Amino acid sequence: MSASGLHATRNAGVISQKAKYALRALLVLARAPAGAPVLISEIASSQAIPKKFLEQILLDLRNQGIVVSRRGKLGGYSLLKAPSEVTFGQVLRLVDGPIAPLPCLSKTAYRRCSDCKSERNCEIRRVFRAVAEATRQVLDQTTIADAIGGKQIPMAGADFVESLQPIASAG
Repeated sequence: MSASGLHATRNAGVISQKAKYALRALLVLARAPAGAPVLISEIASSQAIPKKFLEQILLDLRNQGIVVSRRGKLGGYSLLKAPSEVTFGQVLRLVDGPIAPLPCLSKTAYRRCSDCKSERNCEIRRVFRAVAEATRQVLDQTTIADAIGGKQIPMAGADFVESLQPIASAG
């Protein structure tokens, strides 16, 4: 089997191009003067995003209450919420769905792994639970405002390593 045959259609932990485009568009809108709409064509050209794809992304974000659109000569898109109220985690879940690397770790779309005998004793789940928690912590606590403000993003440290300690066997 080739190495490429091992990869799933969507790699857990890897965000989609659509999510990257959504985040880049939101960063552009956050940098605009408060309430000033930005044309789709301006966002598309400045961020090298296909215009038709960006239209669909912004429509989805509008339907979810993240951005607002205004028609007419002075029209365009602007943030409906303050940049400090929109987290990377929120955007990724809206665009890509659950963030969890395993279905049994999803907070929004939990599903028991079909090949798992015991979640409690699953070594794979234990490792990826630590990964998922560290990822959620960063994504759910980092806002669009943090990103444009250059805020230092915390890295997983000792807590992450401690969470990998062996499960005590129920003897």
